[in-house]
Amino acid sequence: MTLASFPFLYASLELPKMIINQAIGATGFPKIVYGVSLEQVQYLLILCGIFLLLVGANGGFKYFINVYKGRLGERMLRRLRYQLFSHVLRFPIPHFRRTSQGEVIAMITSEVEALGGFIGDAFAQPLFQGGTLVTILAFMFAQDVVLGLAAVALYPLQMWLIPKLQRQVNDLAKKRVRTVRRLAERIGEAVSGIEEIHGNDTSERHRADFTSWVGKIYTIRLQIYRKKFFIKFLNNFMAQLTPFFFYSIGGYLVIHGELSFGALVAVLSAYKDLSSPWKELLDWYQQKEDARVKYDQLMEQFRPAGLLPESLQALPDGPVPRLQGTVVATSLTLGDESGVRAVDSASFRFDSRQRVALLGGAGSGCDMAAKLLARLVLPTGGTLSIGEANLVTLSESVTGQRLAYVGPHVPLINGSIRDNLLYPLRHRPLRSMAPHSEEERRERAAYVFEAERSGNSVSHLEDDWVDYEAAGVDGAAGFRARAQEILDLVELGPDLQALGLKGTVNPEMRGDLAARILDARRAFRQRLAAASDGPAGGAGALVETFDKDRYNHNMSVAENLLFGLPIGAVFDLDHLGDHPYVQRVLDRVGMREDFFEVGYQVAKIMVDLLSDLEPGHDFFDRFSFISSEDLPRYQAAVRRVEAGGLGSTEDADRNLLSSLPFRLIPARHRLGLIDETMTRRVLDARRAFAEGLPDELRGAVAFFEPDAYNPAASVQDNILFGKLVYGRPQAQREIGALIARLLEELDLRHEIVDLGLDFDVGIGGSRLSAGQRQKLGMARALIKRPDLLIFDHATSGLDAAARDAILGKLLQQSLDAGVVWVTGDVDEARRFEMVITMEGGRVVELGPPDRILGERDSAAAAN
Repeated sequence: MTLASFPFLYASLELPKMIINQAIGATGFPKIVYGVSLEQVQYLLILCGIFLLLVGANGGFKYFINVYKGRLGERMLRRLRYQLFSHVLRFPIPHFRRTSQGEVIAMITSEVEALGGFIGDAFAQPLFQGGTLVTILAFMFAQDVVLGLAAVALYPLQMWLIPKLQRQVNDLAKKRVRTVRRLAERIGEAVSGIEEIHGNDTSERHRADFTSWVGKIYTIRLQIYRKKFFIKFLNNFMAQLTPFFFYSIGGYLVIHGELSFGALVAVLSAYKDLSSPWKELLDWYQQKEDARVKYDQLMEQFRPAGLLPESLQALPDGPVPRLQGTVVATSLTLGDESGVRAVDSASFRFDSRQRVALLGGAGSGCDMAAKLLARLVLPTGGTLSIGEANLVTLSESVTGQRLAYVGPHVPLINGSIRDNLLYPLRHRPLRSMAPHSEEERRERAAYVFEAERSGNSVSHLEDDWVDYEAAGVDGAAGFRARAQEILDLVELGPDLQALGLKGTVNPEMRGDLAARILDARRAFRQRLAAASDGPAGGAGALVETFDKDRYNHNMSVAENLLFGLPIGAVFDLDHLGDHPYVQRVLDRVGMREDFFEVGYQVAKIMVDLLSDLEPGHDFFDRFSFISSEDLPRYQAAVRRVEAGGLGSTEDADRNLLSSLPFRLIPARHRLGLIDETMTRRVLDARRAFAEGLPDELRGAVAFFEPDAYNPAASVQDNILFGKLVYGRPQAQREIGALIARLLEELDLRHEIVDLGLDFDVGIGGSRLSAGQRQKLGMARALIKRPDLLIFDHATSGLDAAARDAILGKLLQQSLDAGVVWVTGDVDEARRFEMVITMEGGRVVELGPPDRILGERDSAAAAN
């Protein structure tokens, strides 16, 4: 397309000369053209029309070429990012100790962006602009050789000088990239160590360090600007110098009749077009040099020593073989580039189905030996094998499925607990999801086509990836049962039950479960009724049940008014008083002024109570309807009301203060402002709200109904159908135990735990505690049924009782797998079939615990 555009370009340069010389300045009309007689104006209009068509054709060529340049650039950028990410997946794990994740992210995302633009221009730009330049020069030389030479007279100087200056800019650009990466490291260090900064009062030190690095970047960028814009100055000056030759030389030739006026105008017009491709070529050269610098910098970072061979991550041709036999390590060594050896010529052997304890303290090398056994790092010396298989050369399709490692820090993927449990079963798509429509089929075909053209993976995330067979189950139902067994084994079941009780159920999608939860509600109410006859009301006194004819003192005024929960944001409880319909209801029952007066009283009490307290004081949490940030607004409003009186309060202050009563919970806040009269009027407002609710708003509230499931409430609140009483410390414990017994009796526990599996763990598992993350990591390792389980201080975040319980259950399980347990606790090591003790990276002793630890006990007793 680029080559095809040049004849049209040449014709568009020639045509202005024809218009001036043959149509405007010519005589002898009418003129015969292809047998047609044309007058001067007709001939002029036809030539102008052809010129317009040529302009459109040239624009069309540019549009087509630019679109495909962009498409090529984006495909190549997509390919480059994919290859870089694939390299990251093959980085040796120790490399990540020297490279921050922020640096890698920036390189793959922002730093390669400029490369994508250049890749699209890499061939088309010099061809199109160079061809345009040659075409225009050919036209100039065709008009007059002298003018053609004048047009190119300064090009040799630019071609010699500009690259020399550009090389200096390139060196500065490399320096800038390296400096920016160091700055990224400093930012990442500050973010990850923010607790240390606060704890040691070193924020000013970090500000000074940041200032130093941004100062270096500033200095480099200033030098780049000076050199880059000096290049632009030279280009612009030389570009403006050439018209001087045209006006002087061309004018002389026209005056002496050696050049037609039309030809001079055409040459001047052509030169106007000539500057653009020359400028584009110079810009392309600068862009190429910038891209080369960025590419070289990227390649330095993405070719680290010890990069895993690509073949290790290749998809297997058939079933993955089991790892069975004897684990043999001979002179196993792991050292870093400085020569420090974390594992130093360690030799040991044990059966792959044995339960083995790796015993050693900090610096003993046990943790790195565990990583070597899990093939997370490759040894720098020695050999390591399981049976006939060399562990170092095995592909990850084998090691990733037949070995399982859980360390002290368990990284979780973003998603639910269920997603994290399924994670080790998602190696590759097993079945493609059939398209439901012709449009979906076309989208799928386009997705695969573009992925192939860009050299990306054609695997689709929406396919079925879960290898249930690897977990030893038939499908999703079997997986749920198996998952719950494992979760109970690692003591995570109670946590998931609590999370499931906080979850919600859509009765339209899971009507059977909603009905069973209603059965639990009825059984719970019967238990409460029976318990109410006990001393001090028993458990029945711990829950205030919902009753549409009674005010619930353990709910906020807003919840009492709605007598339900909002669906969506229409009746958001925090801004309920702002809704026009709620305001109309309060007007109808005559409570607008009551809410304002109560709000004023609440604000006065809070201002007096909280004014002299620090922002983090417990009272701000107890009286959570006013935060430390909002307190000044209420102080100012109270002062204005006191100065002007209640009757002259401005609307802004009136609305602010009227919002406070909605947040009051009488049993919790105990301010004495929600008296019996107020509660009766709120009940009147409740009835008015429900009776007058417009049809278009009925879907925005889920009312509390004794025999209906509330989709906006949690499972626990649906069972309670009420609120726990404030001020009773035992309420949560006793009611929780009662609900747990009910779930077991009604065979609902597994359903609730399954709901807990849908809990979102947050970024990196941040919504779970460290102990919960470790438990989930162990469950994830067990779910894939590996041949060798390696636990490296995998329960360090748990208390002693939980550690002991999990280890006891694990050792009692008839796992068809070996277990390697890294610990520094001698008592834990006694429970294993074999103990390997390490010190300073070397194996000191190995054998049965009675012999190894017995000798240690005897030596300790003798001392």
